[in-house]
Parts: sequence; C-alpha cells; structure tokens
Amino acid sequence: MSETMAIEPYRRVLALPGMRALLLVGLIARVPLTGTGITLTLHVVGDLRLGFLQAGLVGAVSMGGSALGSPIAGRFVDRSGLRPVLAATTAAQAAFWCAAPHLPYQALLAGSLVAGVLSQPVFGAIRQCVAALVPQADHRTGFALDSMAVEVSYMVGPALAVASVTAFGAPATMYGVAAGLVGAGLGLFLLNPPTRTEAESAEREAVPRRQWLRPGLIMLLGLAAGLTFVLTATELSLVATLRLDGATEWTGLVVALWGGYSMIGGFVYGGLSRGLSPLLLIGGLGAATMPVGLAHGGWWWLCLAVVPCGLLCAPALSSTVDAVNRRVPASARGEAMGLHGTALTMGVAAAGPLAGAVVDGYGPGWAFAASGALVALLALAATPFRRVLSPPAVPGPVVAGGDLAGGDLAGGGTAGGDATRGETAAVGGAVLADSARS
Repeated sequence: MSETMAIEPYRRVLALPGMRALLLVGLIARVPLTGTGITLTLHVVGDLRLGFLQAGLVGAVSMGGSALGSPIAGRFVDRSGLRPVLAATTAAQAAFWCAAPHLPYQALLAGSLVAGVLSQPVFGAIRQCVAALVPQADHRTGFALDSMAVEVSYMVGPALAVASVTAFGAPATMYGVAAGLVGAGLGLFLLNPPTRTEAESAEREAVPRRQWLRPGLIMLLGLAAGLTFVLTATELSLVATLRLDGATEWTGLVVALWGGYSMIGGFVYGGLSRGLSPLLLIGGLGAATMPVGLAHGGWWWLCLAVVPCGLLCAPALSSTVDAVNRRVPASARGEAMGLHGTALTMGVAAAGPLAGAVVDGYGPGWAFAASGALVALLALAATPFRRVLSPPAVPGPVVAGGDLAGGDLAGGGTAGGDATRGETAAVGGAVLADSARS
C-alpha cells in the first residue's frame, strides 16, 4: 500500500465538518479522566497513610460503579440526547472531586462508588458521535483516529497526575481533576456533536433490546473484556518485571513506547482498504503477549519484546468498537457503547487481582504467558461459533452482515478501553511514586 493510499482515508475523514473539533475536544476531555485512578491511589497511600490494598479497593469500587453506570448513561443519551447527561454527570464529578480531599476513607470509598456510577460518558459518547459524523464506509478509519487519541490521553493523563501530585500534593491535584472534568463536560456540552445522522434521527421508534442484545454481541463483549484483561495484565507485569530487575525508573519509558507502538499499529490499521476480524486481532494479541516474559538482560529488551503486542493494541480495540456499532441500531447505539465500556472495565477489574496473584506466586514472566494464553484460547474457542453468532436483522439504519470471523466484525478501538488502561497506569504510577519516596 502506497503512502498516498494510507493517508487518503485520514484526509477524507478529517475533512468532514465537525470531525477535527470532535477529536480535539475528545482528546483533551479524556486527559483528566485518565488521571483519576492514579490521583486517588496516591491520595490514599500518601495523604491518608493507608496501604495499597485500601487504595485498590477505592479503584475497584470506582470501576464497579463505572461498569454499572456506563450503559445507563448511554441509554439516557439515546433517549434524551447528550447535553442533559453531560450536565448531570459533570455536576456530580465536580461535587465528588471537590469534596474528596476532605473525606475520611470510608466516605471516600462510598463516594467513589457513586462517582463511578455517575461518570461522564466521554469515551462512549465520542465513539457514538464518530459513528454519526463519519460515513459508514470510513468508520474503521474514524474509530482508528479515536483509538489513537485515546492512546495519547493515557500517555499524558497519568503522567501529568503523578507530576502534579509530586509538585503540588494530592489535594491540589484533586481540585485540578475537578476543574479538568468540568472543563471536559463544558467543552462537549458547547460542542454538542450529533449522536445520530439525520436519517437515523428520523427513526423515532426504539428497537427492543431483545432484538439487538443477542448471543453474537454478548460474545463480542466477552472478547472485549478479554482484550482489556490482557492489556492490564501486560502493564502490571511490565511494572513488576522492571521493579524485579531494579529498573523501576525506566517504567515510564517502556510503557510509553508500548503506547507508541499501539498508535503506529492503529494508524496503519485505519489506512487499510479493509479491516480484520476482532477474533484474529485479539487472538494474535494474546499470542504475541505470551513470550514477552522471556525478555531478560535489561529494560531495552522489554522495549523490543512489546513491539508485536503493542502494534496490535489499538487495532484490536478499534475493531471491537466498529463491530459493536455495526451490530446495533442507531436508537440503541449509546447503550451498546455503554455495554462495551462495561465489558472493557470488567476486563481491567478481573486482571488486577488475577495477574497480581500470578506475579506474586510465580513471577511476572508467567503472568505474561498466562494472560496471553487465556485470551488466545478465548478467541480460539469463539471461532467455531462465528456463523452461529452472525448478527440478526434488526430494524433501523444498522448494517447487519458477515459473521464473527469477518464481515461486520472486521474493522475499526479502548483500550480502551477505554476504561482500559487508566487503572493499570495508576498502579505503575503508584509504584514509581513509592519508589521515589523511599
């Protein structure tokens, strides 16, 4: 594929009215969201003088609340539009983050749950708007752009939070998070991007959930959870490997390079003439993760070992977003994207304790191998059902064709993720901060 062929889809998508503004606002809006996990972790460990177990519980209940609230927020966006949901969730986030520095631990734990349920639906809403602004033929490129923007946010947000806590303290950083979240909500409120095309908006009749929440979509959501499981386990294992080798100071560089490889992979994938199956991409990611633990002899070997799995991160995530979008009618897109976010969050939540147990019991090398093998086997197990899980015919302007191994599931995000990597970045940042203190 020539350079012109690779660039042309991006030129075409970025030339669409409102697309550049949406991507820019979405990138900036996600930065404070990606810094919330590490900020809470450092506050609990540093200011409240508690352990990482207590900090982990705060992160766990926050993720649990987010998993519960994400499809609910998406459903309200489908029914009432984006602005009312943004107004309510932004007010809730401002109240929590302004009060959080003054709360005792038990109140902080309860507040984190409520704030998680009332999280701003930025990740899902941006993807919903991309689907509305970009013609169906270019959805893969649009979702790839969104995926790369997510990577940038996760590279900036946690690092910025750690730097802020180090320079100004956790309470000041929490006020800064509050200001950032208010700014994110206000920016999206003023931009008010469409969540449906004009043709989709004309379809007022809602499609019953039983007509689109079918086994094929459920299997796809399971694969999305497996994807963030292996991404989270990989990041935790990278932190543990470098700490074991006495190279903790290189953690930020290795993780940043891993994210950079993901952006390169996402860019290449978005410029392809046709997409690839999520089964293939997620299974390949799992297989490429398994041997990373064999890299020994210095942190630079890890930088090379994560190249194959890094290149597949953004393509795998964006392909699941595109696949979900193709399987549901426009009237349910917000709720479906919310369920996708829930799946990503569940993968992150499951990976923390499971990968941590393997690291503690057998070492980080086995955590790479076990998590990669588990996800590769999950994708392999789903392969025989690809035709059975073919998307059903549903009313409304939705493309329903192909099967799980191709067709509607080929192509186009979150690490996700969306939810995906903030908590694992928080763990890595907490380790770095703890190392700096000692």
